[in-house]
Amino acid sequence: MEPPATASAPAIAAGAALPQGAAAGTGATGGERPSLRSVFEAEESGLLRYALGLTGRRAVAEETVQEAFLRLHGLWAEVENPRAWLYRCVRNLALNHRRDHRPETELPDEAPAPEAALPVETLARDEAVGAMRLLLAELPPEDRTLVQLKYQDDLKYQEIGRRTGLSAGNVGYRLHHVLKALADGLRRAGIESSRG
Repeated sequence: MEPPATASAPAIAAGAALPQGAAAGTGATGGERPSLRSVFEAEESGLLRYALGLTGRRAVAEETVQEAFLRLHGLWAEVENPRAWLYRCVRNLALNHRRDHRPETELPDEAPAPEAALPVETLARDEAVGAMRLLLAELPPEDRTLVQLKYQDDLKYQEIGRRTGLSAGNVGYRLHHVLKALADGLRRAGIESSRG
């Protein structure tokens, strides 16, 4: 998927005109702000997987992600956390699409197998995953790194400590508080379990 291009939002290509503040180093906080292009390159594949999980169709997922980037393009100067904003936007667009395009299918003559997930359960699980991704995107970078090292890279506290310069005890302490904050955030969002 190429960066979005429409009549209302020009293509994001080398040398293309971007909204004010879109170039690297022009953030409102005075710190380094990534360019819209670098955000697109870093987040597109993750957003596509997320949208595919919510919509179940590749073409719809691609359209959803492109629409989210087009909207971000128009609001670039106002968005402080583009990654979190994009995940929230993709989630909202995907849920709107699901609501507006409910499939019309015939009911089967026999009941589905008990192990088959019901659409409501699938939607609830996808919502839980989406909410967790939003919460992770809003974590400070050092906390997000600890979660990644522990749960994606499956490292022990001692190895995480060697990589981050923290003691193993400090790694455990910080992870405990990060996980507690994530659980609280999920509860505030109305999600009590991985099934929504």
